[in-house]
Amino acid sequence: MTLVEEEHFLALDPKPWVSLGVPFAEACAHHASLTFRAKRVYLIISSSISKTPALRSLKAALGDNIVGIRYRIRQHVPWPDVLEVAVELRDLDADLIVTLGAGSLTDAAKVASFAVVKGAFSLDALDKIHIRNADPSKLKPCTIPIINIPTSLSGGEYNPPGGATDLRNSRKTSFNHGSMGAQLVILDPELTVSTPERVWLSSGMRAVDHCIEGLCSVAFRDGDTAGSGKVDRHLLKGLRLLLRSLLTTKHNPGDLEARKREMGVIEAMRGLTRGVPMGASHGIGHQLGPLGVGHGETSCVMLPSVLRWNLKNQGEGEKWVRERLLKVLDAFWEDATKLGGLSREALSAGDVVAAFFGELELPGSLTEDKLEALAKNSMTDRCIPTNPVAITEEAQILEILEMALTAG
Repeated sequence: MTLVEEEHFLALDPKPWVSLGVPFAEACAHHASLTFRAKRVYLIISSSISKTPALRSLKAALGDNIVGIRYRIRQHVPWPDVLEVAVELRDLDADLIVTLGAGSLTDAAKVASFAVVKGAFSLDALDKIHIRNADPSKLKPCTIPIINIPTSLSGGEYNPPGGATDLRNSRKTSFNHGSMGAQLVILDPELTVSTPERVWLSSGMRAVDHCIEGLCSVAFRDGDTAGSGKVDRHLLKGLRLLLRSLLTTKHNPGDLEARKREMGVIEAMRGLTRGVPMGASHGIGHQLGPLGVGHGETSCVMLPSVLRWNLKNQGEGEKWVRERLLKVLDAFWEDATKLGGLSREALSAGDVVAAFFGELELPGSLTEDKLEALAKNSMTDRCIPTNPVAITEEAQILEILEMALTAG
């Protein structure tokens, strides 16, 4: 049952559904009660949101159905944070999780709900259920539904996998089961106006990274084997919506119509759900985060150098890589001309992406910190084997990192 004036549509098959057009607190209370029949709601709230009227609105709307509130999940979702949430979900017998905030909360809800159904309430137990160690045949589906109310653009609300960091080795690991993730995502552009500019823009660049690494994915190595026409349409549409939204909201943060272009995130995820793996920007970025770089900013730091490295190192059998990079360059060009002083003929995809970051005043270079450990951890990441130009040794990762040290 939908509300008057509510847009309610399926983002991906089989989930999540999206609610748009109604204030977030009203939509959440409506669906918590009538869609999920929830009586024991557990909230996960970002630290910044907890200090705003948004939390008061949500608490007033849900009332006595709230049984617990978790304030703040640290960036990159440390395992101890996940375990604390999982224990509370179990002890409070929660029947619905609602997150209000950015991407770390989304991942925490996914992984904690998965830990509950697996009975994983210790570090050692959690270590047995991530994708490198889990036996897929023994994985049970999650049972606690999730509503995400995002305030950023990273897009993790729309797919099952969740990432969390083992602080014992500073390694970010992935947890995945088709049942993980939100059943409902509530979008409210007005809510996102209070998101700090750097978080909004950098998380948007994470979504842009999804589009770009998707467009350059090894899924297209052999031509149209991944239904590339449909995938390209989704990824290119998402990319263009995001570029326009980011440029506009950078200079006019209160433009709600521009913020509605967060629909570009959904288009990106529609492209990626068709078997399109990511590459080294995601692979290195996953491991860079635990070293203190914000989730979205990992894309700002790594993506231009990865694109430049891929172009420089494509082999004789990898000429398709250049063709895909030119597709990215063409997609950017309409907006890149606004950046001043650029020549289309002199640019590579890495150059234009770096220039776009500069226009948004986002960080574009890496600091020299634990590069060898970063390279070692990156080699264990699931996205490194699917980089469009083959990466087989740590020295290649170090070469990319050296490029990022002097980028900007």
